[in-house]
Amino acid sequence: MKVVETIDEVRACVAEARAAGKVVGLVATMGALHAGHVSLVNAARASSGLVVVSIFVNPTQFGPTEDFSRYPRTPQADIETCRRNGADVVFMPGVETIYGPGGKTEVRVRDLGETLCGRSRPGHFAGVCTVVGKLFNIVAPDRAFFGAKDYQQATIIRRMTADLNFPVEIVVCPTVREADGLAMSSRNAYLTPSERQQATALYESLCLAEWMIRQAHPPADEVIAAMRAHLTSRSGGAAVDYVQIVDPDTLQDVQSTSDPVLLALAVRFGQTRLIDNMRVG
Repeated sequence: MKVVETIDEVRACVAEARAAGKVVGLVATMGALHAGHVSLVNAARASSGLVVVSIFVNPTQFGPTEDFSRYPRTPQADIETCRRNGADVVFMPGVETIYGPGGKTEVRVRDLGETLCGRSRPGHFAGVCTVVGKLFNIVAPDRAFFGAKDYQQATIIRRMTADLNFPVEIVVCPTVREADGLAMSSRNAYLTPSERQQATALYESLCLAEWMIRQAHPPADEVIAAMRAHLTSRSGGAAVDYVQIVDPDTLQDVQSTSDPVLLALAVRFGQTRLIDNMRVG
């Protein structure tokens, strides 16, 4: 396994693999790798001749009051995780390498980035799309692997990839959960023991909503009210950012639950904001 920091180095690795006829898979991460990331590396390993894992805490997707400075950074542990799980190249660029001096270009996907997390995190998805677009240009993968926990992000990246004609297949892998249902996230490390226990309410509320929809397909407002009531009763002083039921493709709010829907929510436990979702139907 090679650990590289420059664009020329990672491109040289990819060029060598392509000359050997290998398929290139990319797993784009911000580090602090956990079992969810490992599942993406495993999926890439199963269908790619060269697996590139990028580790870059992207400053442009953090708002001015968000947690960029304290976002968990565990580079040596991440390198070892990649080594154990069959990555071929770990690309660890600095901010200057990715953005250069005075970069002024950003990529923005309209509509899809303005609902759900986009309402409370303006500019977030422009930062995501810009860095992923840059990684696609730098690495030129055949396939890129993302997790379903970040459903909105994956949907936006798929749209950007189609709109900008990137020759990249977007592969979305299932959410990996702890034994009690909490979706794995690098931010889980922020939770205090009591917050960690409260956070199980996220998955519980999704399961409650799924049960309600499968039983009787009630209006979305009724399901959302039940989800909010469960979150309030189980999560103490946690602050609900949003609970929405949306069309899985357009991410726009819906009222009918007879057709396939996406249940999505974001809740803040202390200083830690967690998201989760479930597709039903």
